[in-house]
Amino acid sequence: MTFSSGEFAATLISQAVSKCCLSGETPVLHSDNGSPMKSFTMRAKLESLGIKPSYSRPRVSNDNPYIESMLRTLKYCPQWPSQGFESLDAARQWVSSFIHWYNEEHCHSALRFVTPGQRYRGEEKEILRQRKVVYQDAKKRNPNRWSGKIRNWQPIEKVALNPDKRVLLAA
Repeated sequence: MTFSSGEFAATLISQAVSKCCLSGETPVLHSDNGSPMKSFTMRAKLESLGIKPSYSRPRVSNDNPYIESMLRTLKYCPQWPSQGFESLDAARQWVSSFIHWYNEEHCHSALRFVTPGQRYRGEEKEILRQRKVVYQDAKKRNPNRWSGKIRNWQPIEKVALNPDKRVLLAA
């Protein structure tokens, strides 16, 4: 059984359901259109557990872009435990640490290398203003090292994961 098989996905869902209490409304499992998640085995398992399947729309890359982006960032994080977690508490602790790192330590290129936390708290403009001054001073001291303009340190107005092509062409 491989990690990207319907059988593995069905087993994983069964284990997850057996460890938690599902009550109230019918639970929904939203996933992409990957073959393991749409396999007969997985669909049969969801039906037997009373879980309603929900899938991203075909050929719609931005159906749920925020979670897709976050999951990709998680998956490619160098600290990602490739062997899995020892317990639910270990998983929760790791994710909590990851969220802190992502929001407070990881400088994002799309935000001109400030953290999401700095942007959220309104610290971005002052940080970028100071960086611009540093670059201007460096260019004044050593103009021969610079072939053109300094880096653009203007705050980013709007960040979009999958911007509309018409918006990109207009910019």
